[in-house]
Amino acid sequence: MANSSNSLKATTKAEPAANDAANETISDQELEWKQKITDKLLDVLDLSLIESIGEEKARIEIREVVNRLLAEESAPLSLRQRQSVIKLIEDDVMGLGPLEPLLADKTVSDILVNGYDTIYVERRGLLERTNLRFSDHRHLMNTIDRIVSAVGRRIDESSPMVDARLKDGSRVNAVIPPLALDGAMLSIRRFAVERLDMEKLVEFGTATPEVAKVLSAVVHGRLNVLVSGGTGAGKTTLLNIMSGYIPAVERILTIEDSAELQLQQPHVVRLETRPANVEGKGEVTARDLVRNGLRMRPERIIIGEVRGGEALDMLQAMNTGHDGSLTTIHANTPRDALGRVENMVSMTGIQFPTKALRAQIASAINVVVQVARLEDGKRKIVSVQEINGMEGEIITMSEIFSYQREGMDENNNVIGELRSTGIVPGFYRELQRKGIDIPIELFGQ
Repeated sequence: MANSSNSLKATTKAEPAANDAANETISDQELEWKQKITDKLLDVLDLSLIESIGEEKARIEIREVVNRLLAEESAPLSLRQRQSVIKLIEDDVMGLGPLEPLLADKTVSDILVNGYDTIYVERRGLLERTNLRFSDHRHLMNTIDRIVSAVGRRIDESSPMVDARLKDGSRVNAVIPPLALDGAMLSIRRFAVERLDMEKLVEFGTATPEVAKVLSAVVHGRLNVLVSGGTGAGKTTLLNIMSGYIPAVERILTIEDSAELQLQQPHVVRLETRPANVEGKGEVTARDLVRNGLRMRPERIIIGEVRGGEALDMLQAMNTGHDGSLTTIHANTPRDALGRVENMVSMTGIQFPTKALRAQIASAINVVVQVARLEDGKRKIVSVQEINGMEGEIITMSEIFSYQREGMDENNNVIGELRSTGIVPGFYRELQRKGIDIPIELFGQ
């Protein structure tokens, strides 16, 4: 995830050319000549041979042929317009058309296409509209089809929604008519080019040195962690960073809908779900993978996100020797996160007494880390809570660190600080017994 400083998404300075291209208006005349020359290019160039000669050579050949065709047609274009048309055609043939300059811009964290003529991006946590556009609906549909077919997925009227990923790991979601009433919709969640670590999060202000040390100890001590947050809050990024604390000698199993985790350990087994085929068969769910994964002798299980019945299997795994597991969930507060886990277990159709189910949740999950994206676009760890156990039918929790918000400054940046609450968690003694020494001063004592 790429974003501004003080956030879970890393930012590096974008190349000026990428930003300029994203903000430059493409005229109807350029689009008209782009389509005209593209049609002629298909007649004179064997595109099926492009992959065999390599991307760099293919781009050079495309530029030369397009230049020649523009000269033959005596196109009434300025030098800048000619260069624009050549770039448009080159990006169409070799990449994802008008999305290419946005994918090259490291400040862009999300690309949102609302129909062929409207493209928004997120930079530094804030949305802005670009001047880029696709030629027409067909152009957008061809680009979507290119993305999804590259990962063995399909999208058409009978299957008008799809999740996929780009070569760099960026998440892609597409919805087409008849479900999308105003034309095809495409959403791309960028994949972090720069691998983040906890030191970067502390530098950005997302976490504090105290929280970083505690989370490191929690993972080393094999406590089960649930990372909770809203859409775009940085859950997967934090999960990825925390997984870096897992010792290299352990066998790690990852289960994801779309592979994003970048684990650096040598012994990692990566599994990915699969949607149903054209006949509605062949679907492999996260729950199927969790069940099968338990037979693969994992020492740690990392689930990219729990969304359904796999929550039950995850709880059972956490309670039966697979401690030190990590996962994420969509929720606005740590308490809501536990409620969502409870609801997901009910999706399995298995009826549990409320108290028994909550007792299993309280026993399985040790720590809940809440992340949030604030109004200024910055990502923050806003709460770290320990699950203590049960009181009656209620799961009891203790907040160890809490983000204290104090207001907004003149630049509309949120003013606040992540502070310890003064509560020493119950796992402090447990970690000490395991030989993991963390200063009690981290908790404000």
